[in-house]
Amino acid sequence: MSHDQQPLRIISSVAPIRIADFGGWTDTWFAKFGKVLNIAVYPYAEVQIRVFARNDDRAQVTIFAENYGERYTLDAVGGAYDRHPLLEAALDFMGVPNDLALEIDIFSEAPAGASTGTSAAVSVALIGALDLLKPGRLTPHEVARAAHRIETELLHQQCGVQDQLASAYGGINLIEILEYPHAVVSPLRLTQAIEWELEERLSLVFLGQAHSSSKVHELVIAELEDAGPDAEKLRVLRRTPIRARDALFAGDFAALGRVMIENTEAQANLHPDLVSPRHQAVIDVAKRFGALGWKVNGAGGDGGSVTILGGPKAARNREMLRAVIADVPGTQTIPIYLSPLGLRVWESPLQ
Repeated sequence: MSHDQQPLRIISSVAPIRIADFGGWTDTWFAKFGKVLNIAVYPYAEVQIRVFARNDDRAQVTIFAENYGERYTLDAVGGAYDRHPLLEAALDFMGVPNDLALEIDIFSEAPAGASTGTSAAVSVALIGALDLLKPGRLTPHEVARAAHRIETELLHQQCGVQDQLASAYGGINLIEILEYPHAVVSPLRLTQAIEWELEERLSLVFLGQAHSSSKVHELVIAELEDAGPDAEKLRVLRRTPIRARDALFAGDFAALGRVMIENTEAQANLHPDLVSPRHQAVIDVAKRFGALGWKVNGAGGDGGSVTILGGPKAARNREMLRAVIADVPGTQTIPIYLSPLGLRVWESPLQ
């Protein structure tokens, strides 16, 4: 490979992850319809593409998966997705112009398997960057739909629609699934004071081990498929997003915490494995320090993460997080900030 060739363009993109997904599981094919409220947050998934003129010395695509320390080439896009299937399927879906060669760097501060929609954020950021190679622009909704299709149609994974929408749109959104996978996104416009207080009180605790959301989906499907979309267990989950929305508009953090707890209990009621002993250990510490609420993120199951809503005293909340790390070995806190913007794509200067 020639290393002295200058890129024609540099395309950069970022997309946020999401936490506190009220009503999760109702955005799936087996629920058919539902509501989800979730919160987009930093850290972002980051993608940078250096675009070169194609020649015989350069592979069509070079991927640097920075979190894994892996760099590899694809001489042609398509076929088997064997190294990093999500990335390779996205390249296949979007296509790479034959006269171009791409060097793609991908990075995320949020660990994979944290139940925070990290894979969706990576997919959204990559699709957004690749979209800049062709005429016309995809809307955020179209980017989210493409990311969802890649996971379900190309990779045949079990996957709801909320993660991709949260990442593409950013902010705090009420997502109504009219008929899976079709959804309407309604952004919540809160006062600055409520947003700042929410950001101050929210914490994200990673359990230190990844999980497979697709495997967890299979467990729940086995429980619910016969019951149908009107199952009472799903009805409870469909109610929590509206109550969370109302609590946020009112700035009522005690009410928001109660809805977080109710939603987590409803998750556990879907299948006992969704709230693991390690999740419960984190929750027990949060209770001890007077946290107002806690939400097992995403699909739950082994690994993943917990969002905690602290009380009014910031020093007490920091003390709580130190206790979580001390009492539940292997856990780590991931700093988070509200992300009012979703997918961002721009041209970086060559120098």
